[in-house]
Amino acid sequence: MAGKNKKKKNSGNSVAQNRRARFDYHIVETLEAGIMLKGTEVKSLRGGRASIGESFAGEKNGELYLQNAHIPEYVGGAFNHDPRQPRKLLLHRRELDKMLDAVQRKGMSLVPLSIYFNNRGIAKVQLALGEGKRRQDKREAVKKQDWNRQKSRLMRDKG
Repeated sequence: MAGKNKKKKNSGNSVAQNRRARFDYHIVETLEAGIMLKGTEVKSLRGGRASIGESFAGEKNGELYLQNAHIPEYVGGAFNHDPRQPRKLLLHRRELDKMLDAVQRKGMSLVPLSIYFNNRGIAKVQLALGEGKRRQDKREAVKKQDWNRQKSRLMRDKG
């Protein structure tokens, strides 16, 4: 069974997406991180009700935490959680030091792109190390999107 050990990135069990991140940042590097969750948070995520649109990753006491991510309370849970509490991200020390160094020295940001469940059913966060775009870069991205849409419409109408 040679194909058994192959790893898949983001196997399609996506719970929350941050589409705005690719528009606001030049993505330099991405990595996968584990996330420490409580039982009601996992149940709520499995229901597909989470939002990471305004969230970011920041350092606290030498650890990395996911800040401002909204995971709503689980309906019917007796021991519910705070929807916007900071959640610890699990990384290898080498990866953590590399990311924190880039954030501190180069002025980059750590932005979550998505939260998903891997093949084993474990919640993961896809983090991106990004450099903020300027207003002009955003305008060019919008122009490019519009041109691609027009081009696809023209090709569809012709053929």
